[in-house]
Amino acid sequence: MAKIVVITSGKGGVGKTTTSAAFATALALRGHKTVVIDFDVGLRNLDLIMGCERRVVYDLINVINGESTLSQTLIKDKRVEGLYILPASQTRDKDALTKEGVEKILNELSKDFEYIVCDSPAGIERGALLAMYFADEAIVVTNPEVSSVRDSDRMLGVLSSKSRRSEQGKEKIKEHLLLTRYSPERVERGDMLSVQDVQEILSIPLLGVIPESKAVLKASNAGTPVSLDAESDAGQAYLDAVARFLGEKVDHRFITLDRGGIFSRLFKRRKN
Repeated sequence: MAKIVVITSGKGGVGKTTTSAAFATALALRGHKTVVIDFDVGLRNLDLIMGCERRVVYDLINVINGESTLSQTLIKDKRVEGLYILPASQTRDKDALTKEGVEKILNELSKDFEYIVCDSPAGIERGALLAMYFADEAIVVTNPEVSSVRDSDRMLGVLSSKSRRSEQGKEKIKEHLLLTRYSPERVERGDMLSVQDVQEILSIPLLGVIPESKAVLKASNAGTPVSLDAESDAGQAYLDAVARFLGEKVDHRFITLDRGGIFSRLFKRRKN
């Protein structure tokens, strides 16, 4: 039976789709058969980040409406074995999503996949509510600034009260915090909340800290999940986050300011 993981946030523009692509890719790189679903009907972006926009023929709504099968609609990633994408529709309204339709798709996917990653739209509209309704675990993506954290706190309330697990009185959705666009230098200047500040507000376990990095924009523009760039700081941070998600003990990186000047870095390089 597959584990359903929703990538969610209260605020748009925090790196949710980037995270969905990077997280699903990293799971597949670890040998887990994974499908990532775009729930942002009308504003499809996941296919662009995954670099498969030209291969989209059918979409999520086509499957729900019986206009295509999953085997016709799923796009197999060309770079990573065991990774598939189920794109959203660009032309339909979000009301085309139905709870029964989504449940049927998830049940069918659960027969073949280990992980189903749901890329949720921001906020609490229909697509977002359906993306999280069936989830077993949730990764709450937030930036280290007050409005983003406040909106994420609201999403935690929705996760705990409007999921299938809460309706059935089962164990609550397991929540994880992923902090994106983090800059220790800006934290030190007081321009940004610290990791500790965000944790105190949200009170959920920290899965990872993704540094503010040009590699993210470069990867997105190239249609490549940043977790495939293992040389970049952001790529390493996503790979670390997935390792922690899978139960490994991995120290957090990129959360403190490197106080070593140029001479100490040169000395370290020579020493190595």
